Amino acid sequence: MFINCKGNLIDLAQPKVMGIINITPDSFYSGSRSNTEKEILTNAEKLLQEGATFLDLGAYSSRPGADDISIEEELGRMMPAIEMILKEFPEAVLSIDTFRSEVAEKSIQAGAAIINDISAGKLDEKMMPVIARYQVPYIMMHMKGTPQTMKELNQYDDLTADVLFYFSERIRAARKLGINDLIVDPGFGFAKNIAQNFDLLSKLELFKNLELPLLVGVSRKSMIWKSLDITASEALNGTTVLNTAALLKGADILRVHDVKEAMECIKLTRELIN
Repeated sequence: MFINCKGNLIDLAQPKVMGIINITPDSFYSGSRSNTEKEILTNAEKLLQEGATFLDLGAYSSRPGADDISIEEELGRMMPAIEMILKEFPEAVLSIDTFRSEVAEKSIQAGAAIINDISAGKLDEKMMPVIARYQVPYIMMHMKGTPQTMKELNQYDDLTADVLFYFSERIRAARKLGINDLIVDPGFGFAKNIAQNFDLLSKLELFKNLELPLLVGVSRKSMIWKSLDITASEALNGTTVLNTAALLKGADILRVHDVKEAMECIKLTRELIN
């Protein structure tokens, strides 16, 4: 299974790691925040050296209850970061974590290779047409509501079946527009409580029926630290446990704060499977 990133075919036969860089003052894990030029470049260099195939840049905090910010503020954070990273690391494959088509389009024009949309186009009807126009890989995540409202929207008839149905509809909409490279993300922590997150993870292999690359992002999330009665800063070991489970159930991309440990996780898991 391949995805085309600016003409570079990336083979997902072996799972890849996506390193997180949050250009925000309020992301849930303070260790991922990069707000100065030095912090952004230092973080990017570290994640790339540790083995990240992709860098996922986010300028809008999507943690539950996060403040809404304007498009102008999001662009004001995002555009300089893209420019400085690609100037310093021109081969870096940048994924842009945004649900706004204007941010997506300007980021692609600046050199970004992937769009990672928490709403799968539901929060901006112009998003999918932008993806179709530029033909960049599109990560579609499952969520209900917005980051400000999703915490209260965790009612489902059958969680896994509902999420799979959601993706079938979103995939159909994307294919209708001619979008080629799609990646699905079940959206751990988005409109799902802790028990629901673990239920979804336990049935993760069912998402392989979509026949698309599967991205999993559980890194340092509350499903780990609340279950263990610790903090996000203490949740690396728990993250590795759940990343291992995700890999054994078919994850193709791990979106993480800690790339070195995720790479080790992939290497050992591949030894086990092979």
